[in-house]
Amino acid sequence: MLWGNSSLSSMIFRLQKKAIRIMEGCGNRVSCRNLFKKLEILTLMSQYILSLLMFVVQNKKYFLTNNESHNIDTRQRNDLHLPQANPTIYQRGAQYLGIKIFNNLPLEIKTVADKQKKFKRELKKFLCNHTFYTMEEYLTHS
Repeated sequence: MLWGNSSLSSMIFRLQKKAIRIMEGCGNRVSCRNLFKKLEILTLMSQYILSLLMFVVQNKKYFLTNNESHNIDTRQRNDLHLPQANPTIYQRGAQYLGIKIFNNLPLEIKTVADKQKKFKRELKKFLCNHTFYTMEEYLTHS
């Protein structure tokens, strides 16, 4: 969970892609996206997302939902309440990012969050099908 936001994560990700290319016997110019899918290996960012979301699900009792935060009946009432935060350091932290990532999950995965094994299985399947290279790529995915 700590390596995903590290300054060295881009170097580690390049090494991961190099290892994938060696495993498949591909050249340096071959895109790894399809190779990750074929081998069913999570990218470094997908592993980070998985570990953050498992942290959130395992500690869900410490997080408020929007419904608990205010009495307004909105479409996002079952999402986790994202606290207002100005400092960039806090926004890059595990708790804040975990909430943000959880709220961006597809509904069918969010609904099984109470069953940790099923949640992890569905989440891994989702992350294997979508090879996310960056956090921005995940957050803008619809």
